[in-house]
Amino acid sequence: MEDKLVRIPGPDHPITITPNPARVKVTVAGRIVADTTAALTLQEASYPAVQYIPRRDVDMLLLERSNHVTYCPFKGDCSYYGIPAGGERSAHAVWTYEMPYPAVAAIKEYVAFYPDRVDAIEVG
Repeated sequence: MEDKLVRIPGPDHPITITPNPARVKVTVAGRIVADTTAALTLQEASYPAVQYIPRRDVDMLLLERSNHVTYCPFKGDCSYYGIPAGGERSAHAVWTYEMPYPAVAAIKEYVAFYPDRVDAIEVG
């Protein structure tokens, strides 16, 4: 097994995770896939902020685990889900860090959605 590069967030690559009490709702093909007031906003370096939604507030029956995986040296191994109701556009639309590194442990049991692979991510 190869060793993976692990990096700690810091001044050159900050990562902050803050509770977002606003309502966050994700829709695909006219269906509400996620609806929460317990999202976490993850801000990583200069990337756009991402809403991580607790799995308990996601209709996981609408998701289908994909074989696609990636790796982030700051967060760990990343798994993906598709949303069949959204068709081909919604393949790998959802990502999750099931065993995130300690610096981002708060996002365990949360998922995030690519905005261009769902109909809408409404915040507020």
